[in-house]
Amino acid sequence: MSTWKSNDIFDRMGKMNKTIIVAGGAGFVGSHLCKALMEKGNRVVCFDNLSTGDKRNIQEFLQNDNFTFVLGDVADPTAYSSIENLEIDEIYHLASPASVTYITEYPVEAAEANGSGTKNLLEIAKKKNARLLFASSSEAYGDPKEHPQKETYWGNVNSVGVRSGYDEGKRFGEALCMAYHREFGVEVRIVRIFNTYGPNSSINDTRVIPQFVTQALRGESLTTHGDGTQTRSFCYVSDMVSGFMKMMRSSETGPINMGNPDEYKIIDVAKKILSATGSASQIEFVSRPKDDPAVRRPDISLANEKLNWSPGVTFDDGLEKTITYFKSILDKKMILNIGKTRFSESS
Repeated sequence: MSTWKSNDIFDRMGKMNKTIIVAGGAGFVGSHLCKALMEKGNRVVCFDNLSTGDKRNIQEFLQNDNFTFVLGDVADPTAYSSIENLEIDEIYHLASPASVTYITEYPVEAAEANGSGTKNLLEIAKKKNARLLFASSSEAYGDPKEHPQKETYWGNVNSVGVRSGYDEGKRFGEALCMAYHREFGVEVRIVRIFNTYGPNSSINDTRVIPQFVTQALRGESLTTHGDGTQTRSFCYVSDMVSGFMKMMRSSETGPINMGNPDEYKIIDVAKKILSATGSASQIEFVSRPKDDPAVRRPDISLANEKLNWSPGVTFDDGLEKTITYFKSILDKKMILNIGKTRFSESS
């Protein structure tokens, strides 16, 4: 394990509002959460092994005295040595791969992040008397027989399927949180995230929005699974982050669904992205992945009632911001590649 900043930062930093661990803080949603927490005057300790996170997402925070990055894996119990003497108030556990391609290629990492990683963070919460929020997933519902999905639905998950390292990992993480809550009195908050999109997604992410946007901008075919009639519901990242923070401050244990109940067919999302990007790309139909859910839509009445939370960013507005982000990333990547080519030619 290593840090980008010296551990003596803990000695010279005065107590701010709260000291908060964000596990997976260099990732897509985690980096937005780090920023929002620091804007509230909190001190953030970001844990990430950078398997799917990106240094670029937290680059702007590295000179901020209220931010410390720890390069480490949440599933590794030795990764926490730098915070042993630190008071911790809250822990957000977002440290898990989520891209379908990644979790099927690295199912052990997905399972361990949500199993061993959750246990390690719960032990810290127990020791430090901290509150822990576990970012679970709508994948806890599997390929649902109930639509839309309520928190009372127990799901339809293939426990030995190709996605089970992630799906069952999330379900086990929820169970472990409740076990620590019941046996040791640890304060836990469980949120079930539905599809989230926005800036800081990876250009290699194979989830619907980042994949379609990058393919459209590159002039590649938009690879659409099956006939594209399966549905998803997309929540913009700033809405998701505000929901996390409301949940952490609440007295609710959960689980509570968080997502946008506006539901879209995948084929319609592809067409919308082609129109928004002005791309001449074609739509290419490919086979559906195994255990791919046919429908996905959250019932968020509980979040509305208990947290006074509902998403505010429209899909069109969020998509515009997301496209702008990916354009800037791809433009920079092209410039860097040109620079490398020129260097090679002149050497």
